[in-house]
Amino acid sequence: MNATILDLRYRTKDVLKAVERGETVTVLYRGRAKARIMPLPEKAGLESEAAFGLWKDRADLRDPSAYVRKLRQGRFGDL
Repeated sequence: MNATILDLRYRTKDVLKAVERGETVTVLYRGRAKARIMPLPEKAGLESEAAFGLWKDRADLRDPSAYVRKLRQGRFGDL
């Protein structure tokens, strides 16, 4: 589906319905394609991100409160 800038402005609901149906919407500005609006993949949760669980094996992050306390500690420790 193609949609102009005016379609996005005045018929946003119709454009989003097309995306819900699985269509890719090409946004046109002065007759030229400027952007594409595509439906998200089915698995679009946090777990699908590449960085999710990156530090799950780090022993120093088992207790987040202790880790933050250590970070906030002064340069020379508690004086």
